[in-house]
Amino acid sequence: MLPYETIAAAESTMGRNLTAAEALWFRYSARMPDYLLYCHNIFFLFVIFTLVPLPLALLEVRLPSVLAPYKLQPKVHLPTSSFFQCYKDVMRVFLLVVGPLQLFSYPSKKFVGIRTGLPLPSAGEVAAQLAVYFLIEDYGNYWIHRLLHGRWGYEKIHHVHHEFTAPIGFAAPYAHWAEVLILGIPSFVGPAIAPGHMITFWLWIILRQVEAIETHSGYDFPLSPTKYIPFYGGAEYHDYHHYVGGQSQSNFASVFTYCDYIYGTDKGYRYRKAQLAKIREQRGAGGENGEANGWNYNEKFE
Repeated sequence: MLPYETIAAAESTMGRNLTAAEALWFRYSARMPDYLLYCHNIFFLFVIFTLVPLPLALLEVRLPSVLAPYKLQPKVHLPTSSFFQCYKDVMRVFLLVVGPLQLFSYPSKKFVGIRTGLPLPSAGEVAAQLAVYFLIEDYGNYWIHRLLHGRWGYEKIHHVHHEFTAPIGFAAPYAHWAEVLILGIPSFVGPAIAPGHMITFWLWIILRQVEAIETHSGYDFPLSPTKYIPFYGGAEYHDYHHYVGGQSQSNFASVFTYCDYIYGTDKGYRYRKAQLAKIREQRGAGGENGEANGWNYNEKFE
């Protein structure tokens, strides 16, 4: 809730006119409690989990031939019931874990200094903070994910997420409730270290989940804008991790590839890429019957 009765009062305090974005923010949030603003996260997550994976899911079910050239595991075709069941399981964890966590974690967000007032941050400030959030979360997620591939962590918790050896967008948040809680920790570290505006926090939540859905999509589109992000892993990179499954000691990073490269946990992936490149060269792009359009040559796992 803003401490101004009118836009004129806000402008008088700030000593300048509000920008168009600030005026819009004033009209929306001036009388809204900060707690309610923070709880917008629940709505955003629900919309993202529901709508972002939907277009590809519909195409895969109704018109699979349209997406076939880009499918990373072309021999795997899930029935419609698998998509519905995955979404139902995600929504159950959302209602029982994610939603309540958002409702009760507001004091921590207030404590670290995430603000809701004026002025709004500049585009440069937002971009810099988001970059910090992604880098910090990626590093923390790498080590937690790697630990979850230990025997106890995998058998008790992480195996749930790996039920989809050929991931789909709806499966990005599909996991054991304990994993949802554990992996939520590095997502909060960045905003705690470099707290910003609530709008920046919203963007962080939205972009991180959209990124997770993209990397779990099961498709590698050559013109995707994410291919221009330095060190970005993407769908192909993470799809290999799911393809290898419980044996995987490769490609633990959630967003970027630098941790796997530094700590040597991308060797199996790079070996497989080199193998497939030779196969495609020998047989022609697409192989025989499209066999080389994905992770289908599995003589060796690393």
